[in-house]
Amino acid sequence: MKIALLSDIHANLQALEACLEHARAHGARQFALLGDLVGYGADPGPVLDRVMQLVAEGTPCVRGNHDAAAVAPPAVAENLGEQSAQWTHPRLNARQLAFLAGLPLAARMGMDALLVHASADGPERWHYVADGNAAERSMAAATQMDPAIRYVFSGHVHEQALYFLTPTAKLMRFSPQPGVPVPVPPHRQWLAIVGSCGQPRDGDTRAMYALFDPDAATITFQRVPYDHMAAAAAVRAGGLPAFFADRLEKGR
Repeated sequence: MKIALLSDIHANLQALEACLEHARAHGARQFALLGDLVGYGADPGPVLDRVMQLVAEGTPCVRGNHDAAAVAPPAVAENLGEQSAQWTHPRLNARQLAFLAGLPLAARMGMDALLVHASADGPERWHYVADGNAAERSMAAATQMDPAIRYVFSGHVHEQALYFLTPTAKLMRFSPQPGVPVPVPPHRQWLAIVGSCGQPRDGDTRAMYALFDPDAATITFQRVPYDHMAAAAAVRAGGLPAFFADRLEKGR
């Protein structure tokens, strides 16, 4: 059974719907959501309605830092992210806010997979897994949590990457190619960063997600074209900082 792993949707309804459609067309029968459902984008309410429907159908979902900020935004914004939280909060109803507040920081998926938005090493501190040292700390924390965990799936850094431990416990980083299945046998430990569905930052405007097949022991990192100009226009029309729209238009 193929599982579509989506992270960092960031209230981008166009990107979310494109990724869900693409995943289903490529055989996904289950979904998992890795946090930052809101923030930056113009459609937090509609995105959460869609997410809550998926969760009601059995989709696991964890909390991201922007989800936490939207529930309790600061009184005075000191950066663009906090401005986004202030904008998002009043646009969510009580049910949506309660949903975000109730999301766990980490969740198990099956017997051997852990879902976490940032790092399993102190998920509440939102560490960026941006290099091998951070990846190793996250994997070690997951193993300490339960030695049965062979896969850690996360987002937060808005890129796609795959780390694994060799039989000699040496950490290796692999840069995946879109659409190419990568073998991830469970006799090794793996950490996959699935990328951002709703705000790519690598110069490519296409949305990102990953398709995990536990039966075949493969993961396929995907890029999906979507109407990013419409998403950017919605950001400008909503009165959010123009920088968020520029990012969608440029993919960085």
